[in-house]
Amino acid sequence: MKMFCFQCQETMKNTGCTEGGVCGKRADVANRMDELVRELKRIALTRKPDRELGLFCVQSLFMTITNANFDETRIAAQIERAKKLAGETSVAVPLGVLSCENEDLRSLRELLTYGLKGIAAYADHAAMLGREDDAIYAFVFKALAATAEDHSAEELTALVLEAGSVAVRTMALLDEANTSAYGKPRITKVRTGVGKRPGILISGHDLCDLEELLEQSKEKSIDIYTHSEMLPAHAYPAFRKYPHLYGNYGGAWYRQNLEFASFRGPILMTTNCITPVQSAYKDRIFTTGMAGYPNVPHIPDRPQGGHKDFSAIIALAQRCPPPVELDNMEIVNGFAHDQVLELADKIVAAVKKGAIKRFIVMAGCDGRQASREYFTRTASELPPDTIILTAGCAKYRYNKLALGQIDSIPRVLDAGQCNDSYSLALIALKLKEAFGLDDVNALPLSFDLAWYEQKAVAVLLALLSLGFRKIRLGPTLPAFLSPAVASILVRNFGISGIDTPEHDVAAMMRGE
Repeated sequence: MKMFCFQCQETMKNTGCTEGGVCGKRADVANRMDELVRELKRIALTRKPDRELGLFCVQSLFMTITNANFDETRIAAQIERAKKLAGETSVAVPLGVLSCENEDLRSLRELLTYGLKGIAAYADHAAMLGREDDAIYAFVFKALAATAEDHSAEELTALVLEAGSVAVRTMALLDEANTSAYGKPRITKVRTGVGKRPGILISGHDLCDLEELLEQSKEKSIDIYTHSEMLPAHAYPAFRKYPHLYGNYGGAWYRQNLEFASFRGPILMTTNCITPVQSAYKDRIFTTGMAGYPNVPHIPDRPQGGHKDFSAIIALAQRCPPPVELDNMEIVNGFAHDQVLELADKIVAAVKKGAIKRFIVMAGCDGRQASREYFTRTASELPPDTIILTAGCAKYRYNKLALGQIDSIPRVLDAGQCNDSYSLALIALKLKEAFGLDDVNALPLSFDLAWYEQKAVAVLLALLSLGFRKIRLGPTLPAFLSPAVASILVRNFGISGIDTPEHDVAAMMRGE
């Protein structure tokens, strides 16, 4: 066994990758990531959290998320910095997932760790916009330390549930950071065609990077296109002042090998998800932030009080041909909580008169497995009196389908990035109040979620902490859940796997 990793949904045979990651991660990189996590645990055991240590730990955890960083050199440098921050210590910390022999304790430790990684990603995005929360950093230290100590299953379970509450807090912090900086998202039509000028394609989740790229590229005779999880940026009012923010190009992250080749201009990866770089675009892709890939130019972090320097990307774009058109249509997004709650009276009226029978939350991640066609088929087979609430790149399975409207309300309400699943939860909680219900689970609301990586784990824990139950999760249940831990989630929270679209649509319409 050269490595062991089972943190993402596509892990080999849904048991674990042992020779190399299905994601493309080499064994040496996976092992370096294990070392980095071990050093973070050592910091948590020996140091008290402060802003510098807290941000370092969340950024380091973010670096180990699936498809974020494949660059062994940068990970090794992060390990060395972690060792210096931990200082001289004889504290022994186990290395790797399999160092915990008890299957159930291992499962709970990893569930907690992966929830932490999702929290870390969102905390880093908020920090880039000047918003940090000491309570979040304190929990990260507490949880990291707990995964290196002897704790009972009951104690670890309590920490997992606490992680859900901290995930809610973190997503709320990021929501405040985004809306304070860029305004509250508004309903927006985004074009998917292309213009006649060269372009830069920006992917990932970091809105601060997008803002700086737009500012530096204005009046440069180039256009900026969003990709994958950057699509929701179009709904923020602050970005509308940039006429060269042209539209959205392509779909979900896993289609990079095809879509990046046809784009023909430079690509900027701000966060995960980056996939193994292909020769067709290897000379025009860049990374920044926690993202990284061997032999791919990396844009350094912004200096204190300064900005990142995107001049190399801009100069390259000016020498490239325009992108090749993939399709030419409009995608409607911008249905974050403030915008949807402005429509609350209209939505409640549509429910009361029977025009809307049920809301289906189909948020989460997309992925390359053929089994994910389930989500496209489910969206297509849902009755025309249902509304799909979505966030994250899972939307690309159905956001270009002609699903129509109900009383001028689009049948797909896209709240934004995966962290904007927080918006969907707020919408549901407000609808509960509007209908005068005591329990959010009494709403005509079902969950049919897609997961892929660790941010989705954080979102799931957040939903559980807010009281949501009976959540379908697919295309498979996580490999890191032992049978005993999975049974706890099934028994206490109603978590279940998916079946066929026909079966699940019928069950959801019955409220099951």
